[in-house]
Amino acid sequence: MTPEAAVARTRVLIITGDLIGERMAGPAIRVWHMADALSAVCDVRIVSWNRIERASDRFETVHVREADDRQMRDHEQWADVIIVQGTSFRVFPSIAQTQKIVVADLYDPFQLEQLEMNKYAPPAEWADEVTKAVSLLNEQLGRADCFLCASEAQRDLWLGGLSSMGRLNPTTYVADPTFESLLRLVPFGLPEERPVQRSHGIKGTVPGIGADDKVLIWGGGIYNWFDPATLVEAMGLLAEDHPEIKLFFLSARHFNPDIPEMRALADTVEIAERLGLIDRTVFFNDAWVDYERRADYLLDADLGVSTHLLHAETRFAFRTRILDYLWAELPIVATEGDSFATLIRDRGIGRVVPPADATALAAAIIEMVCNEEARETAARNLRIVRDEFTWSRALAPLVEFCVDPRPAPDRELVLKRSSAGGTPFERILAMPRGPRRDLALFRHYWKQGGPALVRSKMLTRRERLQRD
Repeated sequence: MTPEAAVARTRVLIITGDLIGERMAGPAIRVWHMADALSAVCDVRIVSWNRIERASDRFETVHVREADDRQMRDHEQWADVIIVQGTSFRVFPSIAQTQKIVVADLYDPFQLEQLEMNKYAPPAEWADEVTKAVSLLNEQLGRADCFLCASEAQRDLWLGGLSSMGRLNPTTYVADPTFESLLRLVPFGLPEERPVQRSHGIKGTVPGIGADDKVLIWGGGIYNWFDPATLVEAMGLLAEDHPEIKLFFLSARHFNPDIPEMRALADTVEIAERLGLIDRTVFFNDAWVDYERRADYLLDADLGVSTHLLHAETRFAFRTRILDYLWAELPIVATEGDSFATLIRDRGIGRVVPPADATALAAAIIEMVCNEEARETAARNLRIVRDEFTWSRALAPLVEFCVDPRPAPDRELVLKRSSAGGTPFERILAMPRGPRRDLALFRHYWKQGGPALVRSKMLTRRERLQRD
């Protein structure tokens, strides 16, 4: 090995479809911190087909137009390792067909989100969205050299997926019978530095919330897979005896117009209005808070809350908003059923309640807001737990891989497989974007739902193109 080769830095390309800016959702936040951690030992480039409104002196950020594969091909040729999220394979054929080492970031099981997100859509459309999500994931499971998951529960989920795709085979088993090098645990993280409040975001600032009130914060968007309605009902039980307890939804509406407003938001607002709680003890922030300003809001809160129903998404979800609660050392009240509920209960950093139980939720809120002994115990435990989730710890397995990247042991088998497999709809989705794919989709949608489904798909596409 020459001296130049010995010191060569791996070139890592990270692809996302999320906006990189002052306001960022979970996938973009994760990509940003990946790039920052990897830049210490690798040359890193983030490419997004959404807007790029933020830059770093540690790595590159580049915008590529959606489906502009000629431009993306230059980045693909530059890279040694390519980290993909979401629909990257479908948007850019050069990425789907790359011979470079691919890391698939599966921290967000979006096929399960689709079961909730589109459950109010017409049945044919709902089925199509789930099929597309599953097809996308199978494409990644069948191709990538390394996979990232966020929890032990997700490890079980993706081991099942990899097994069904034939990736848990004698070749990969001989290389590592635990499969931990193939499927790496890389959770979402939180900053090493403690949060600093530069101005009050809630107390004494939001009309109706005083400087001495007790604030519960809901630290993200309101989506169909959550259960904010039961939380509002619990606030109704507390309103008369504890008017000083206020609930603040940090970001009721998503900043990204590509993310549709979900039924859960309208239902939650309706319940709050019916109970007479809006702007009295329940408050909705219609703006999405800038990522760097979230500490101003978190440090005005006394308790973090997260409620959901029990379904498949819950079991395998990794609630990134709870990491912000850990960062701000906020006691937490949450619904049981996900991986964080186990952490909250076992580590004594809050209370866990049954799903859809407003009475139990109200009692837990009272205890964690008003019982000083309970709060002090949670505070002591939070100081220990938060350090276990810093980005440097969370991303260490990814950094280790990228410093010395290796193809999957079964790479030859993977590359020999035909890309034409799957259902007819999956084969259409795998086609390069263009008139031929559009015609095939038109025929499929016409067959599945007739003129109504075709019209719905055309309107959705036109709205997206106008926003872009």
